[in-house]
Amino acid sequence: MVREFTCIVCPNGCDITAEVENGELISVTGATCKRGEAYVKQELTDPRRTISSSVAVRNGELPLVSVRLDTAIPKNRIFDVMQEIGAVRLEAPVHIGDVVIEDILGLGSNVIVTKNVERK
Repeated sequence: MVREFTCIVCPNGCDITAEVENGELISVTGATCKRGEAYVKQELTDPRRTISSSVAVRNGELPLVSVRLDTAIPKNRIFDVMQEIGAVRLEAPVHIGDVVIEDILGLGSNVIVTKNVERK
């Protein structure tokens, strides 16, 4: 079976064609670097994604602060993780690198702050 992928590892966005037989990767074409082939292998066995979002901040100079995961999570858990992130309310000040949720849903990834928001 032939499967088509658009690589999301780097800005090149290579269109990759992979031949798969019995769940085993036979060949990969279209990747301009080795990361593309690794991406396809990951997508076939355990697709993962990182998430960036925002969280409400009380008494801050800004009403929201950007957050992200520090490691990728299984793709099928994105909506569960977003629900947890959406329930968070922080109190200013918050700083880059602050851990908002440690080991979210036991997935081995932390939700961290990516912007400073001082108290108003």
